[in-house]
Amino acid sequence: MKVVSLNVNGLRSSARKGLASVLEELSPDVVCLQEVRATQEQAAGLVGTAYHESWNPALRPGYSGVGTLTREPPVRVTAGSGRNEFDVEGRVLVTEVGGVSVLNVYVPSGTMGAARQAVKMTFLEHFLEYVSRLVATGRPLLICGDVNIAHTKVDLKNWRSNQRTSGFLPEERRWLTSLLDVGLVDVVRRLAGPETEVYTWWTLRAGARERNVGWRLDYQLATPEVAGKATGFEVRRFPILSDHAPVAVDYAL
Repeated sequence: MKVVSLNVNGLRSSARKGLASVLEELSPDVVCLQEVRATQEQAAGLVGTAYHESWNPALRPGYSGVGTLTREPPVRVTAGSGRNEFDVEGRVLVTEVGGVSVLNVYVPSGTMGAARQAVKMTFLEHFLEYVSRLVATGRPLLICGDVNIAHTKVDLKNWRSNQRTSGFLPEERRWLTSLLDVGLVDVVRRLAGPETEVYTWWTLRAGARERNVGWRLDYQLATPEVAGKATGFEVRRFPILSDHAPVAVDYAL
């Protein structure tokens, strides 16, 4: 099973830039999209007809939202994580397919100032509790999405100058360690090795993507039985579909 995760930074924009062609080439079985910024009606069919589509849009037009596409019809789809202030922003969607619960998440950004950083930290606290409960059920779980945190120094190029920047704050990095500690594996990091530079987001300025000066903000985190079946990964830097890149992982499931 191949799983692709991508923050599209607006699905309609990404579709115009060739998202459907990239997905056709990658040929994933599951696609997790974040920051869709579209209603279900606006999103339907934009990436072709090969997938069963599940969407959790934000109530606010043109904002946030996630969508999960699956080749097999999903057994069950659950929108939201049970906390209304975040559920109205369309940040979590759980799709059960192929014997695995695929959790698609778009963590709030804190880059707009102290108020949004506080919202982000509140979401992280809630999400940790939510995931802990899912892991405790013993069901195979795969979390895909834009976590908006670079975990360690190897996860961003210019870590020294960003130690007080949202996305690399000590408390955010500790939180991501705590999330892994509930019983999850950072699949791409395990496959890449501890010292390999892997980035998934680049500023659109100054040729950052061409020079590969980026951050790893997008993850696939899995319970051990799922992670142990991961056989390879790819970050598709080009063509540029958004400020993020698709993260593809193959699982022998």
